[in-house]
Amino acid sequence: REYEPVLDRVMSVDECMAAVEQSGAPIVSIAGGEPTLHPQIQDIVHGIIAKKRFVYLCTNGLLMERVMQSIPPSKYLCFVVHLDGMEEAHDRSVYRKGVFKIATKAIKAALDQGYRVTTNTTVFNGVDEKDLIEMFTMVTKMGVEGAMVSPGYHFETIPNQDLFISRQNARKVFRSLLTPSRGIRFYNNPLYLDFLRGAREYQCTAWSNPTYTVMGWREPCYLLGDRHTQDIDDLYSDELWDRFGVGNDPRCAHCLMHCGFESASIFVALGNPKEAYRLVKAGAVQNSGVGAS
Repeated sequence: REYEPVLDRVMSVDECMAAVEQSGAPIVSIAGGEPTLHPQIQDIVHGIIAKKRFVYLCTNGLLMERVMQSIPPSKYLCFVVHLDGMEEAHDRSVYRKGVFKIATKAIKAALDQGYRVTTNTTVFNGVDEKDLIEMFTMVTKMGVEGAMVSPGYHFETIPNQDLFISRQNARKVFRSLLTPSRGIRFYNNPLYLDFLRGAREYQCTAWSNPTYTVMGWREPCYLLGDRHTQDIDDLYSDELWDRFGVGNDPRCAHCLMHCGFESASIFVALGNPKEAYRLVKAGAVQNSGVGAS
């Protein structure tokens, strides 16, 4: 809603490349909206790959097979396909029938052609846990690298506030979903998954995931857009982050999002050899939440 006045604006390839350079991030997530609608998405992806940065291209899957025709497989590219459940639940969540079938068909086609693929799932209040477990099991068997998972953020401007799950209830759900014996392959690092279960606590480090939009760098983070700045250094101010995070700003009270806490788990682990070993063993250093979107 906050971007309604600028919905007609499209970031140029040069603007995207400049943002990548300014961030210095080894990992770049191209989020949406729907990035595959960008008329030069292939040039943006090729440009980032040429810099040997990892690209996570988020998509609903509808145009994914078309994009694959102009972007070949690369170890630096990973499609991140949005799935919020099995067919009935997912189509209901996106308000359109048939999306699940198109998305899963695209996932299979991408895997068959050698692309890296993960899925991304947002957990909301009242979610059908059995349905999600079935979906996670399905994509694991399909051969995706893993399923990313995170609770939905409590956006104050959304009319249906019943959608959002409290921190306490989210952790009850995740303790069920993340049971290791299920054999589901999750993409998030194991320390962040512990955090979702409530087994450990971290303070938000969302400054490690700066977000660039048509209006500039979003401040303070991906979720909160109090203002935009053209100077990325504004996002790294100690004074700024003293005002945000759980216990500092009420809007942060129920946040468990990976954009703020997955990187926190990595920073803490770097000072703890045992936890660092868990990350390396799980491949979480390459898959880390330290990047830009």
